[in-house]
Amino acid sequence: MSNSPTAQHCPTPRELDDLELLVTGALAPVTAFNEPGSPVTLTLPAELAATEHVELVDPEGLPLARVSPSPTGAWEVEPLTLPQFGPFRDLYLTPAQVREHYAGRTFVPVSGALTDRQLDQIGEAGPAVLLTLVGHGTPDLSPVGLLRATLVAAENLDAAVVAVPLATHGDPATDHALGVQVVANYAGHDRVVGLVDGGDLTDDVAAIVDFNRPPLDEQGLVVFFTGLSGSGKSTLARALMDRVLEQGVRTVTSLDGDVVRRNLSAGLTFSREDRETNIRRIGWVAAEISRHGGLAVCSPIAPFDETRRQVRVMTEEAGGAFFLVHVATPLEECERRDRKGLYAKARRGEIPEFTGISSPYEEPADAAARVDTTGRSIDDALADVMSALADAGYLDPT
Repeated sequence: MSNSPTAQHCPTPRELDDLELLVTGALAPVTAFNEPGSPVTLTLPAELAATEHVELVDPEGLPLARVSPSPTGAWEVEPLTLPQFGPFRDLYLTPAQVREHYAGRTFVPVSGALTDRQLDQIGEAGPAVLLTLVGHGTPDLSPVGLLRATLVAAENLDAAVVAVPLATHGDPATDHALGVQVVANYAGHDRVVGLVDGGDLTDDVAAIVDFNRPPLDEQGLVVFFTGLSGSGKSTLARALMDRVLEQGVRTVTSLDGDVVRRNLSAGLTFSREDRETNIRRIGWVAAEISRHGGLAVCSPIAPFDETRRQVRVMTEEAGGAFFLVHVATPLEECERRDRKGLYAKARRGEIPEFTGISSPYEEPADAAARVDTTGRSIDDALADVMSALADAGYLDPT
């Protein structure tokens, strides 16, 4: 009998929401990941795909469930524990708990801040349960913001608030069908009422919404410069940081490649794996800065599209905005500028896996701005970036 430790994997936020609904029975009759025809899927790293058992853990490493492959290709789920922490965790009841405590009430799915017209509708429905749908990608507000808004709105109603981590899966028809199924499992035989459209937010609810969705020029922001070595991305990043500080309206943190290497990623090599680890570390720190309304300016080479996309996802999941700037200075110009002789060393084979020479640079197709610094002053090139940021609503162009 093997005593080797069970392999562990932290699922995506959407998969974690699905896992919670699976183990509580909210997705019945679906009881496993990857059942044929089901949108409730789990993607494991290639090295774990053939593993006999995999422990699914939360971002802090707490084991939540053990999954095992079945002959049908599904991953059967053995619950270990439910999530223990998080805002309003006491509102995350199982369908069985809800049916036991609130049988006979009217059930109302809620995915947005309630208006005065909707509050009147709920009040007329009698004792209610507000099934607040807070799963990944479902509400316009953050889960915490939606729950705060719903709790405030429900203060003058005979209504209980229950949090339901119902995530979206990319197809509106599929999401609707899954939502109907989940709500039915919570409501049992009781009545389900859909909300009417229209109405205005009350002042107390509007205040929560405004706090949760600040204006774009106050939102957390990651400005991510990418380009070849010598393209001018670090120079532009420093110039942008100086300009924003001169405006005096936002806090700014610089996450420059060399500075990060010394302070955050010391010990990493320049292998592809370590370079990608470096970018992910930059992305995580930048996303956390954006979570608290700050502006992070990053300027690594970041040659690979997949890693840049991972940083975008980290930022958006933290509630920030991601603004990608491709400093598209051609390789020939970057080599001409090379004062350290790095390109020459790379061409002689003295520096392995050097971006643009022996390792590829994948040009982004999703950049919000594209700047070629060839033959241009810093101020001239920066004006393009400032204009793009202003057009997107993130910064004052002056």
